[in-house]
Order: sequence, then C-alpha cells, then structure tokens
Amino acid sequence: MEGGPVDYLVMDYLAEVTMAILQKQRQRRPEMGYATDFVAQLRDTLPACVERGIKVISNAGGVNPLSCKAAVEKLADELGIGDRVRVGVVLGDDIFGSLDDLMTGGQPLLNMDTGRPLSDERANALSANVYLGAAPVVRALELGANVIITGRVTDTGVTLAPMTGSPPGSWPATSSSAAPSAPVATSPTGRR
Repeated sequence: MEGGPVDYLVMDYLAEVTMAILQKQRQRRPEMGYATDFVAQLRDTLPACVERGIKVISNAGGVNPLSCKAAVEKLADELGIGDRVRVGVVLGDDIFGSLDDLMTGGQPLLNMDTGRPLSDERANALSANVYLGAAPVVRALELGANVIITGRVTDTGVTLAPMTGSPPGSWPATSSSAAPSAPVATSPTGRR
C-alpha cells in the first residue's frame, strides 16, 4: 500500500475446507464463523486505507458476514475512524436453511464427483453455500461502502467488481473493449 497508488485492497480467505471449519466454529459460538485474522490485519491497515481512500473487499465473512461486520465496525471505533468507515455486507450465499425445500421441490442437488443426490448424505451436511458473482459487490461499492465483507463469492467476483463498477470513462485509453477484463495467470507449462 505504501509503494504507489492503490485503489482497492482485496483479501481472500475462503476455501471449501475453511467454510466447514467456520461453520463448526459458528455452531459452538454463534457470533463466530468469520475469518478473525481479517479483523486483526485490518488493525494495521484500515487507518491507512481510510486516509488514502483505499476500498477493502474481502470474503472474510465466511458463514457469518454480519458478525464480521460488527467486529470491523467495533475495530474502526477503537481506532477512532468509525465515522469514516462504511461497511457493506453481501448476503445470499447461505442456502443451508433451504436445502430441504430445494430437494422437496425436485432439485436432486447431485454430487458432481459421484452423481449421488444430496439426500443420501443430508444428515451429514454442515453448511451449503452458493457462489455469488461480482454484481452484489459492485452494488455495495455503488452504495458507498469502503469496506465490503462477503461470504461465498467467486474469486473473480471480488477481484473484478472494482473494475466492473468503474465508470467507462475511467478505463485505460488503451482498453480494446467496452468492459474491463482480468488477466489469467498460467504456469510455465501452460497449466492454470
């Protein structure tokens, strides 16, 4: 953040196993279920982000984005910048409470590896989340949030949202299209 112009700080915390761990934490303590290390990292970075106008976007909300929001707002108050931090939360990825209705409604929710329906393992399911895309993150930016916390959002959702939400006049003059794009990183062997 110190070496040049930065507009957005994107922080990725979630993997499938992380979601399961966070869900178990939330079962034991309902106020948990988010990446607490995100809040710890913000202690060091949030004042500079606010001062420089850097927006923070993170999926650190895990299975409890609202508790993560509360922790960030508490931290901002402790740091004396609470009046300058506007936290947006993206919800809608948690479909655990709808699983039975989905299956009753005819959705088999097949395991993509085995082809077996979720009903075979329903009793063992701890959580169920769908991947959201960039649109709700863009909306949070449009509404003026300078810290955006999500649950399960695609990697491209959190990284492309700043570009997708930018007005066309702010895209580089060398842009060859009417919309921003993202690079794809490949290894020397050509594998992604």
